[in-house]
Amino acid sequence: MALSYETLPGDIDHLIADDHAIVERQFQHLEAGRGNRRVLVDQISAELSMHAFAEETVIYPIWKQVGMKGELDDATQEHQKMKELLVVLGRTEPGEAEFEQALTELIAEVRHHVQDEEQEELPEFRAKVGAERMAALGKDFITAKRRGPTRPHPKAPSGGIKEKVAGALAAPLDLARDAASGTNKELATDPSGLLDPQAQAIVDAHSSLGPLPFETLTPTEARKQPGPKAAVEKVMSERGIEGPEPVGSVEDLEIPDGAGGTQRLRVYKPVDAGTGPLPIIMWIHGGGWVLFTIDDHYDASCRGLTNKTGAIVVSPDYRRAPEAVFPASHDDVLAAYRWVVANAASLGGDPTRIGIGGESVGGNMAPATILQLTDADPRPVAQVCVYPLTTGEQFGESMEDAADGRPLNRALLSWMAMHAFEGRPDAAQDPRINLLGWSTEQLASMPPTLVITDERDPLRSQGEEFARKLEAAGVTTTGTRYEGVMHEFFGASAVLDKAEQAQRQAAEHFTRAFGVTTTAVR
Repeated sequence: MALSYETLPGDIDHLIADDHAIVERQFQHLEAGRGNRRVLVDQISAELSMHAFAEETVIYPIWKQVGMKGELDDATQEHQKMKELLVVLGRTEPGEAEFEQALTELIAEVRHHVQDEEQEELPEFRAKVGAERMAALGKDFITAKRRGPTRPHPKAPSGGIKEKVAGALAAPLDLARDAASGTNKELATDPSGLLDPQAQAIVDAHSSLGPLPFETLTPTEARKQPGPKAAVEKVMSERGIEGPEPVGSVEDLEIPDGAGGTQRLRVYKPVDAGTGPLPIIMWIHGGGWVLFTIDDHYDASCRGLTNKTGAIVVSPDYRRAPEAVFPASHDDVLAAYRWVVANAASLGGDPTRIGIGGESVGGNMAPATILQLTDADPRPVAQVCVYPLTTGEQFGESMEDAADGRPLNRALLSWMAMHAFEGRPDAAQDPRINLLGWSTEQLASMPPTLVITDERDPLRSQGEEFARKLEAAGVTTTGTRYEGVMHEFFGASAVLDKAEQAQRQAAEHFTRAFGVTTTAVR
């Protein structure tokens, strides 16, 4: 099921539908007989427990106030049935008759509940309270999930202040029980069975660090959680691999940002820099415009590209939301590009041989930067977009079949957009975000482009659609999907063969445009 009307990423009905899509995809894994059934059910139990608590304490009291008493009674009864079934699933094991029967009943109960909620109750609720209130309720919903229990409590009061108090008491006890049982070490992994063994080891390592769900935290809290870099480093440590990958030199410079202040620019140079001017690659990090910096996972990507191309790689540390919302990040990247062009000689670089690229929202800002260049600006000779965000809309089949992906799932994607576009409800339609809305002329202005996507990623479909549109507009375009891997895989070349392959593919794309022979590629 899906909502039949438009919402903004932070609206409560939008967030509720994201949760529904995640659990539905987990149900599909279970029905297909793939993945780890115990972990899948434990994740579903935690998600449904937090989700039910948030609904019962945030919107159900309002339903009663606005005349939705009948809907409230039905939904409360359905939640109660789900909690009882989750208790059975928690005390039984996959393969046992009681477990399998309870799971069958839970799937049917949840699907019925979702259909009623998305097709009838949520549209009615929005109409009664007004669309403008949905964003504020969305923030309350996220807060409630953060404070709610991670296990079902069918005997606890349902709705209102009593449930809030009960939830506040139960949540820390649930977390302690999860830690004691080891369940907390599984809640952030991908148990679908669709990842290859090397990729699975990375998401398992991340989950073993016990991160809380990013999409339930404040940006400040989320930035303190272990991310992809910590996961890769854990796997490297376990395998006795030293890091980071050495390069010739790394230097941080202070350059102008797009608002009259300054930003860091990290400059990577290869070991054999020589005396002549080198090509330059601007590599733009991801993180949904909210998380991560040049100190995070993307440092490994820059080091790999430096060594594989023999080029200077520069990476801007642009401002992030919610401290600086759209278009602050885009403005900073554009300012950084122009600074690099103007100062290429002092860096030892060649301003006529510049490439640009990035990962995730960095893969959005690369083409968005080129779009904003004037006739006076030297243009990049090539670009690489790695699992790029190319629209602010929930586009394509990957929003369903990878809704439960790790480390990026559909709920986290909405959380990022909510913060990045706060106060800018029109941002998703801006051409710097909505690359899929570009005219043929705008598309044709792009240089030769490589678009890299991955299987377990809600952004997969929109990245591949951007590649199709570029090719249709006459741009020399290569699109490659790496199967069995996840969002953020590109920087994991130390422990993931497909990341090494992807980095080499990106390097070859750049060096071909630079006129560098492949024998120079490390």
